[in-house]
Amino acid sequence: MIGYMITFMIYYVWLKIIYGSGMKTPQELVEQYGDMIYRIALSQTRRREDADDVFQEVFLALVRRSEPFTDETHEKAWLIRAALSLSKKQYTSAWHRHRASFHEEEGIPGITDIALTYEMDTEESEVYDAVSALPDKYRDAIHLFYYEEYSVKEIAAILEMKEGSVKSLLSRGRNMLREALAS
Repeated sequence: MIGYMITFMIYYVWLKIIYGSGMKTPQELVEQYGDMIYRIALSQTRRREDADDVFQEVFLALVRRSEPFTDETHEKAWLIRAALSLSKKQYTSAWHRHRASFHEEEGIPGITDIALTYEMDTEESEVYDAVSALPDKYRDAIHLFYYEEYSVKEIAAILEMKEGSVKSLLSRGRNMLREALAS
C-alpha cells in the first residue's frame, strides 16, 4: 500500500510539472473522493477486502491516466465510472468465482454482514441489503440517485445512457425494492 502511494505521488508530481499546477495532489483527490469511491466499491463487491482492492485500483488508474480532466465534474464522473467498472471486473473475475470464503467455512459471520451494516440501524440495513440484492444495472442507478444524490441527468452521463433509460431503471428498481421489502 505504501509503495503504491509513493508511486502515485511521484507520478502525480511529474504530471503537475507537465500539465501545470492546476492539478490536485494525490492526497487532495483521496480526501475529496475517497469515501464516495469506497462506498461505491463496497456496494458493488459486498466485501471489504474486494472494496479495498477496487479503491486502490481506481486511484492507480487515475495515476496512469496521462491526460488532465477538463473540470471537476469530469474528474468525479471518471472516478465513479472507473469504480463501477473495476468493481464489476473484480466480481466477474475467474478468481472470484472459484474461491471459497474463509469466513463461511469457519462459521464466522461473513464480512458482508459486518461491512454493509456498520453505522446503520436495522431498518436502514434492511433497505441497504435489498438494494444490494438488486441486479447491477438497477443497483447502480439506485445507489447513485439515493446514496450519492446525483440527478437523473448526471447519472445518465456517468452510466453513459439516456435520461429516459435512467428513469426507467430507477422506476423498475423502486418497484423491485417495494416487492422485496414487502415480503
